Amino acid sequence: MKIRIISGSLKGRSINTPSGHKTHPMGEKIRGAIFNILGDITGLSVFDCFAGSGAVSLEAASRGARSITAVEVDKHAYNIISENISLLACNDIVKISRANISRWSENNSEKKYDIVIIDPPYHNIKTKLISTLIIRHVSDGGIAVLSLPSNVAVDIPQGFLMVQQKMYGNASLLFLKRNTLEK
Repeated sequence: MKIRIISGSLKGRSINTPSGHKTHPMGEKIRGAIFNILGDITGLSVFDCFAGSGAVSLEAASRGARSITAVEVDKHAYNIISENISLLACNDIVKISRANISRWSENNSEKKYDIVIIDPPYHNIKTKLISTLIIRHVSDGGIAVLSLPSNVAVDIPQGFLMVQQKMYGNASLLFLKRNTLEK
């Protein structure tokens, strides 16, 4: 199956998505909503925690993100993302790692991002891991975007404020902003 990049410098370009049940490519409507709500992301760093098809990472690249880190554990999905990155000539912007997100996070705990997008496999939601990823990787003043089934509740970590929540059928988007620490 192919999906397209919605907006930006790569608008209209198609990418491949992994087949099977292990990944669920984020739909165009939800992907569009995320980036419309985020607004201008030019020059920002993005962390795509469960990269799946790479659509979120490549959409961020198309819309001007400075750097994107994508992590995906599934070998087939990782290979598809790598092909898509090459196909769209985004090798300098999007860096993909094939790793378990929990282990990657532990080994890269110092890495902070302006935007952290968390769209875990809907059949295996680990709320404690989601909280850890938010706390560990969202930079001061940064935003976490969660795409979750609407029936899953996640505690908002201390130091974060929910700035927006949108419902799309059985999916819920939550936008959490980390408070800026006073220096």
